[in-house]
Amino acid sequence: MTGYGRGEAEGPAGRFTAELRAVNHRYAEIVLRLPRPLVALEDDARRLIQEEVRRGRVEVAVDWRPAGAARPRILVDRELALAYDSALRELSDVIGRKLELTADILLRLPDVLIVDQPDIPKDLVWGTLSEALRAAVSALVAMREREGAALAADLGERLGRIEEAVGEIAGRAPAVVEEYRRRLEQRLGQLGAPGLVDPARLAQEVALFAERADITEEIVRLRSHLDQFRRLLAGVGGPRSEPVGRQMDFLVQEMGREIGTLGAKAQDLAIAGRVLAVRTELEKIREQVQNIE
Repeated sequence: MTGYGRGEAEGPAGRFTAELRAVNHRYAEIVLRLPRPLVALEDDARRLIQEEVRRGRVEVAVDWRPAGAARPRILVDRELALAYDSALRELSDVIGRKLELTADILLRLPDVLIVDQPDIPKDLVWGTLSEALRAAVSALVAMREREGAALAADLGERLGRIEEAVGEIAGRAPAVVEEYRRRLEQRLGQLGAPGLVDPARLAQEVALFAERADITEEIVRLRSHLDQFRRLLAGVGGPRSEPVGRQMDFLVQEMGREIGTLGAKAQDLAIAGRVLAVRTELEKIREQVQNIE
């Protein structure tokens, strides 16, 4: 699920601002952008985030405004600057043309200015940085939980429509065999041969049709899958919910297979209409499930 979280914290090492952006992804992928002096804390930051985010691509950006002893110093390498100046004078003599080393050019030359980052104790930095990260993760999780609750409500309604359609199909199934019997008798009557048909042979033909059109197993399995899906759905959107997206995706595939088999066996126009309705809802559920951890 998508989400955004922002957190700030201030301590002896300065002010930290952490921003997290999450998008859908099959696995947990944490992409960190830390200031160079904080690279050593990358593994700690990743572990902290993964404690709460088990799936999705999360981009993490941290801004650090150092304070006090943590503030970097700008140093000038005087010997190197003089060496540059000397080399330029020598080059002037070689080419016979006067070259001037202005302050603007000098400052652009490599390593004349040096940013000296003080060696700060890891615990001093991590204490404040982790506070900012936890605040951002908390905000991200809260947003994802709200999205999850909305998804769960939508999926619940769609499941209800599928359950209703499956109930209608199950109720219609016995009538399909009886209608087949009537149609068969009607055809025989139109052919003027009702008295020539052996009742036992007619009953056998109807029994064979009933066996071919029997959808009891498919109905039982469909209802079982629906029950399992509802149990998984109960945890979506709640605090620290377990990852269920893959299980849901599997159940949707299984329900699609069952309803396809059911439609092929039933050979009934009314049931075919309900099968189409179920397929439509399953496709929408399948799309939504991709947004669930």
